[in-house]
Amino acid sequence: MNYPLTFRFKVVAIAPQMAVTDAQGNSVCYVKQKLFKLKENIVVYKDDTKSSTVCEIKADRIIDFSANYNFIAPDGSEFGNIKRQGMKSLFSARYDISREGQPLFELREENPWVKFFDGLFEGIPVIGAFSGYLFHTRYVIQNAAGKKFFTLHKRPAFFEGVFELEQHEETGADLVALMSVLMMVFLERQRG
Repeated sequence: MNYPLTFRFKVVAIAPQMAVTDAQGNSVCYVKQKLFKLKENIVVYKDDTKSSTVCEIKADRIIDFSANYNFIAPDGSEFGNIKRQGMKSLFSARYDISREGQPLFELREENPWVKFFDGLFEGIPVIGAFSGYLFHTRYVIQNAAGKKFFTLHKRPAFFEGVFELEQHEETGADLVALMSVLMMVFLERQRG
């Protein structure tokens, strides 16, 4: 993949959808979430034509407080998962990323106050439309030793959410990291 990757989703869309493109503007993946699902089951496509599937992301339970989201390849094999850290994620987003039962990374929010003020200003009429220009959340993906592999930045945007994923180190687990970031953005967008 050619980094940085750009994640775009419409803020005012009936069905949540996200497009991911690489540094040259080529499609990496596309997701259109189905409405009214009790248990998350997201199909990730190569592009918006929906002709080729990259994977499915399936939740292990209905309530997502500490849900585990498994990444299923088109052949039915599981190649990784992301799990919210329950109580630790109430104020600051924290997720564990693993592959084949082995921990790979922790995805965490660098400064939870930024998201707090973003959500607070977003609720104010007229001013709320500009909150995306004022507050920019950052997330890091690091290993247990604290070595950073990726950084996800929220970028200024009007009527859409734009995030940019930068790679700092080679991992050999780019697809697991990409699907983890994609799922985390969907979950955190619902939280504010």
